[in-house]
Amino acid sequence: MFIVQSLPLAILFCVFTMLGWGSWANTQKLAARERWPFELYYWDYAIGVLLCGVMFAATLGSFGSHGVSAMENLANASPAALFTAMASGAIFNVSNILLVVAIDIAGMAVAFPVGVGLALVIGTVVSYRQAPKGDVLLLSTGVALVLLAILLSAVANRRIAGGKPGLCGRGLLFALLAGCLMGLFYPRLIQAISPGYQTGSVKPDYLTPYSALLFFGIGLLLSNFVVNTIFMRMAGVTYRDYTAGSARLHMLGILGGIIWMVALGLNVIASGIAGSAVSYALGQGATLVASIWGVFIWKEFRDAPVGMSALIAIMFCVYATGLILIGAATL
Repeated sequence: MFIVQSLPLAILFCVFTMLGWGSWANTQKLAARERWPFELYYWDYAIGVLLCGVMFAATLGSFGSHGVSAMENLANASPAALFTAMASGAIFNVSNILLVVAIDIAGMAVAFPVGVGLALVIGTVVSYRQAPKGDVLLLSTGVALVLLAILLSAVANRRIAGGKPGLCGRGLLFALLAGCLMGLFYPRLIQAISPGYQTGSVKPDYLTPYSALLFFGIGLLLSNFVVNTIFMRMAGVTYRDYTAGSARLHMLGILGGIIWMVALGLNVIASGIAGSAVSYALGQGATLVASIWGVFIWKEFRDAPVGMSALIAIMFCVYATGLILIGAATL
């Protein structure tokens, strides 16, 4: 299997994670422009995640001279490890659907800082408790600044909503619920992966990163039959509506899932060297990327009141400073 043994390469992988996690939602925005409900988009997204998990296991997880192949690992893995990886996918699935709802209501520039920012804080703290690695002072200061950026984003959302407080409240509520759950999926996924796998040694009953990614994708897709079906019924859309979608709409969803899963794969691979807490925290810098997409490409703040530009600029600066400190925690 392919492993990373260089810290600079691990940090580069985390940067790619940040770009992927911050950009996949553009596919959902494009589908929404064609009045394609997010519930239908999300089926293709889930399929894209699983397809990418299969590709990881069949390629990087099976080639190379280190450790064991994904198939050999799966033959010897414990049911508990497989279930843990699948449960991680199911937890993420619920959280991500809630995040997509928040994006649909409040936009990327608001939903990501609140939802993903909260996930960053929870996931980083839990991951650090599992495997303390990195400068705790720099890491905690960076996380505190991310929290401040979340508060600034919430203030921006309230001002933009103006005479629509209900809209503001719904968007924030879904984003907060998404963040609480999203902060738990990553530590659970890491639990299923063998400690020390980056040295080429895989402990009995544990998974390699690639086997874990495969079962993460399986858990996500299987849980979608329950979770997304509920959202479909609430929205009044059917599976017949899904089959009526164009090839372009289906490809947008699959592409979104692949982009997100490639980012997760790179992040998990990097975590063995950078540490799971730092790796996850840097990857969740996706919030900054998504906010930039929302502000400058999708013009989500074009109708904002006077003075909002300064508040958004401050939010960007605070978030970026927090990410720099988190990255420095690995040095």
